[in-house]
Amino acid sequence: MEKNQKELTFQIIGKCFEVHNNLGKGFLEIVYKDALEIEFKKSKIPYQREVKYSVNYKGETLPHHFYADFVVHDGIILEVKATSGIIDEFVAQTINYLKVSQNKLGLIINFGTNRIETKRIIL
Repeated sequence: MEKNQKELTFQIIGKCFEVHNNLGKGFLEIVYKDALEIEFKKSKIPYQREVKYSVNYKGETLPHHFYADFVVHDGIILEVKATSGIIDEFVAQTINYLKVSQNKLGLIINFGTNRIETKRIIL
């Protein structure tokens, strides 16, 4: 991972810790997403929320789409979870988001445990 990506990842994860330190565990994902959006705005971190991606299959666009929770700094997929742990299904989901978006870096952040969980995925 290049130095700039490490710094951006550190910045994003820092905002996630800020949210978790203030809210703790036990809320729905949407609450953490709303709080993260406030943190990103306050810190002037460029982001898009609920980014829609089409899936192409053999030259045809499928009728169903993926929605990434956030795309931060024009290329880092951020998936927010509020469960008992990060499971393989979440990793596969994030890998698919990276494939269809053609981005190379994804973060899964789980707010559902006593200590925040993070997983970095690089394609």
